[in-house]
Amino acid sequence: MKLVLAVIQDADAPGLIRALSENAFEVTKLASTGGFLREGNTTLMIGVGDERLAELKRIVAQACRSRTRLVTPGMPVGEQAETLINEPVEVPVGGAVMFVLGVDEFVRV
Repeated sequence: MKLVLAVIQDADAPGLIRALSENAFEVTKLASTGGFLREGNTTLMIGVGDERLAELKRIVAQACRSRTRLVTPGMPVGEQAETLINEPVEVPVGGAVMFVLGVDEFVRV
């Protein structure tokens, strides 16, 4: 069994959660913040058997596609607030980051 932590954009969360539920995956949603643009993210905790891991990855990839966004002037870049963007720039956003962790024991009480 695996525990998958999937960090996705808030905008992708409703569609992904719906798709996972329709395919009998149980999901726990956690609000989170971070990333390049400091926007709201959603972290999903998903327990999955080894035999369904590939299916889970496919569903996440379909629901959380990368796209570009125009960053406005004066928005901080990275960790250093003194570095500012002077001209609008297109940056990639979206997609998903998935951490797949082995689970030694799963107990439902």
